[in-house]
Amino acid sequence: MKKKLVVLTGAGISAESGINTFRDANGLWEGHDIYEVASPQGFHSNPELVLDFYNQRRRQLLTVSPNKAHTNLVDLEKYFDVVIITQNVDDLHERAGSTNVLHLHGELLKARSTAYEYLVYDRKSDIIIGDTCEQNSQLRPHIVWFGEDVPMLEKAIEITLRADILVIIGTSMQVYPAASLIDYVSENVPIYFIDPKPAVNKNAFNNLTIIKDIASLGTDELLKKLID
Repeated sequence: MKKKLVVLTGAGISAESGINTFRDANGLWEGHDIYEVASPQGFHSNPELVLDFYNQRRRQLLTVSPNKAHTNLVDLEKYFDVVIITQNVDDLHERAGSTNVLHLHGELLKARSTAYEYLVYDRKSDIIIGDTCEQNSQLRPHIVWFGEDVPMLEKAIEITLRADILVIIGTSMQVYPAASLIDYVSENVPIYFIDPKPAVNKNAFNNLTIIKDIASLGTDELLKKLID
């Protein structure tokens, strides 16, 4: 029986594909205050701005490809029962070939009804004012915004509790509630943290291995450690 390898991924794994990381040090995202474009209040105040912002992100996503870090995680499926829990809203894990991906913060290539959260649709084209669900309610990006519940969190906790190995790639572990998942692994579970600027205290966890590198090179090293 394969060991369960749980991977938590953040913006750093997609950066090498050309997708900009979520925000800069000033709390801006592509020049916008993050609350303007990533909160229910922002959408209520200026839905056209928010829709345009995500339309641009969606168009960009369709022009990029998975990188070596994504494909390295696919290779791990030969040896482990791999589950990826990602904070990313792109589909690069799926395009690379990963078969078990949980999106904590939603998916950019989906739209959902503003009134009926369960009405979710695949969407590769722009969303504009007037695009509605079958109940005639405006569509919005299928993204978890600031101040909204993270509906997949409970499932992510259940997965993490069963991990035999935990790998963290390209996330600062500063964004909650996602950052809290590391607290749910059993005490002696090996943890691998891959990041060029790892913001984690090596003494805070048992069995923590820090791989101080970008995602593609760091996952190359991870494969050597786990498989060789």
